[in-house]
Amino acid sequence: MMVPKINPNHKRIKPKVGNKTKITTKAREEVYRRAGRKCEICGRTNPWCFEVAHLVSAGQVGSGADPANLLLVCGPSVNSGTCHHFLDSTKEGREYKMKKHEELKRYYGR
Repeated sequence: MMVPKINPNHKRIKPKVGNKTKITTKAREEVYRRAGRKCEICGRTNPWCFEVAHLVSAGQVGSGADPANLLLVCGPSVNSGTCHHFLDSTKEGREYKMKKHEELKRYYGR
């Protein structure tokens, strides 16, 4: 069985989608600064955990490097009753994400 030769100098021409949607450290720090370390929906300061959520989802290639696309919310997203679950799983949450995304684009001048 032949094993293909691996070229160590190969550079990917098109970046992987995961690299476009990955939340960068700089963007994460800006989101925490903007939110004042509080959930941006309910205002809690000590939830079980905080999560940085995409407003334009990663599945739709929402940028993780743009703080206007990110929101600090209570998590985890798989537990019902958390703000992240509200955003991802309800019609009202999806509408809230669209309004908040427009608001944050104006905040950052985009």
